[in-house]
Amino acid sequence: MAEAALEAELTEIYREPMTLWQDALRRLLRNKLAIAGMVILAVFLLSAILASWIAPYDPVVQELVCRREPPSREHLLGIDEVGRDVLSRIIFGARSSLQVGLGSVSFAIIIGALLGAVAGYLGGWVDNGVMRLMDIMLAFPSLLLAIAIVSILGPGLMNMLYAIAIVSIPLYARIVRASVLSVKEQDYILAARAIGVPPRRILLHNIMPNALTPLIVQGTLGIATAILDAAGLSFLGLGAQPPTPEWGAMLGQGRGSIFSAPHIVFFPGLAMMFTVLGFNLLGDGLRDALDPRLRL
Repeated sequence: MAEAALEAELTEIYREPMTLWQDALRRLLRNKLAIAGMVILAVFLLSAILASWIAPYDPVVQELVCRREPPSREHLLGIDEVGRDVLSRIIFGARSSLQVGLGSVSFAIIIGALLGAVAGYLGGWVDNGVMRLMDIMLAFPSLLLAIAIVSILGPGLMNMLYAIAIVSIPLYARIVRASVLSVKEQDYILAARAIGVPPRRILLHNIMPNALTPLIVQGTLGIATAILDAAGLSFLGLGAQPPTPEWGAMLGQGRGSIFSAPHIVFFPGLAMMFTVLGFNLLGDGLRDALDPRLRL
């Protein structure tokens, strides 16, 4: 009995150490708020993927005789101002909102990480040129700059995605540049240079993997911001065009009925709130899990 207990204790002491990512995943799964965020996002993601099967009605079919009807047994979240089922439009609207959020942030991370990594690693006039361009873009309010870009490209879901991605590039470029400047002065980077490792290999294989942690956290939080920006553009009529279901467009189209039929704007706003909350909870959990200062 004592030998078995001693063996178990020694196994615990001398167990194989976990990598950074394994330890981060373990601590993330212990964070109840992060788990709640993942559950919320899973619900909306599955709704977007399975929308064609779980939506009770066609999101664009109109029943004008039933306009603005409140929630009922047949229409759980009611009917909008032109006779379309609100629940079906929210379910299909998850596709548009998540597509804009995930697509714009992915595009911004790729371009911003490339610019920030090159600027931080090369330094000199390349760094000054790239960063001054980013400063110019940051000088404009992001939503106003996005409105200007969409006005040039024309209203539409994809143009709105490109606009939000473009205005988000400076944020990710600055984050990656700061990480690269910090990592490239480490001893192992200097040793790699000393033995003649090509600069491109040093940047891609030695520096960038160690500069991804803040980028992952900011990207998760940035998706929530992108969804809100998309809702703002759609509310102004610059995003998804009728009859495409999108939460911001639903708020804009139903704002005239906010007092006579509040369910038309309440439920899309609630869906947007929970989605943004889910990404924020997950982002906070990732920040705590990936922070090396919190590791035991």
